Amino acid sequence: MTTELISLKNQIQPHFLFNMLNNVKALIRKDPNMATEVIMKLSDFLRYQLYENNDDRTLLRSEINFISNFLKLEEIRRDNLTTRISCPAELEKKGIFLPPHLFTAFVENAIKHSLSAGAGDTFITIHFSEANQQLCFECENSKDPDSLFVQSKYSGLGLANAKRRLDLLYRNDYELSVSTTETLYSVKLTIPL
Repeated sequence: MTTELISLKNQIQPHFLFNMLNNVKALIRKDPNMATEVIMKLSDFLRYQLYENNDDRTLLRSEINFISNFLKLEEIRRDNLTTRISCPAELEKKGIFLPPHLFTAFVENAIKHSLSAGAGDTFITIHFSEANQQLCFECENSKDPDSLFVQSKYSGLGLANAKRRLDLLYRNDYELSVSTTETLYSVKLTIPL
């Protein structure tokens, strides 16, 4: 079980890193200040990937910072993307520990589907909340009404891996729902604290 969890957790998307490095190269000439900001966010992103990712547990606050950096890097890469993350301050300060990258596949999926939303403005909204000793993660993103996206219960390799990881970590003690409309894709995950 441990080997499988490590394998599922450590799936880094190399094309993301290469794209960001190419963006930095272009920004160095065009906007050196923005290039510096991207390098700092990319540094934080990689630090989390390489160091905190090796622990069995990480702070919710660290996970939120990682997701925030990830989304900010995507916003820089894509002019038409708006992102928002919300988490009550008291929840973020609680010192909640959870497995690292628990939400990453869902965020990557939101990026992927919002990317296909054509030339118009796109968005990703993430919200964390707590109720009844459970942590709730909700992620919504725009999606192209003309896309040929066909949803199975847990479509895509990333979501299938996330589901398998949740099964290994929480057995039946979690709730995952995925829904889609013509213009919106939504994921809700509830896990015990």
